[in-house]
Amino acid sequence: VGLRDAHCAELADGLLVFLADRLKVHLRDEGVRHDHVAAVLALTVEDDLVRLRERVAALRTFLESEDGANLLIAYRRARNLVHLEEKKDEASYDGAVVEAQLVEASEKALYARLQEVRKLAEAALKGEEFEVAMAALARLRVPVDAFFDDVTVNADDKALRKNRLHLLGEIRRTLEAVADFSKVEG
Repeated sequence: VGLRDAHCAELADGLLVFLADRLKVHLRDEGVRHDHVAAVLALTVEDDLVRLRERVAALRTFLESEDGANLLIAYRRARNLVHLEEKKDEASYDGAVVEAQLVEASEKALYARLQEVRKLAEAALKGEEFEVAMAALARLRVPVDAFFDDVTVNADDKALRKNRLHLLGEIRRTLEAVADFSKVEG
């Protein structure tokens, strides 16, 4: 890469940052929450402003729905629990879930639904069908609620506990493939 090519890339990156900042201001003026924009922009440097606007609108609609609001609460609960346990254990719980170690019906159902939702959301995102991706996430609400109602994450059995924490990490990763929900306030 020559000096000129590097300069062009730097200029293009600067222009994208400038345009993204201008879009944030424009969307804020239209009443779009800044944290929704931040949740979308945290995943990728979006170079298509129309696509960014559509993605933010889909996120906004999702979070304004009952399923979206409740799933956000469950996401935070899962993320916070994993974070606390990672800190306490000085370990990471971003690993793979061992399906054979799933014991309770609620954790088995949640794991199966996570696999299904991830595929649906990935396909929808590739097709730029952002509302479809959000609708896929909404399918997690019932099994996530059931999991938290029925399952003790911090079980005495260390392998079971670790696997359940990995399952909570899977919830976090699945949702964060669509938007960085940690950026959403309130």
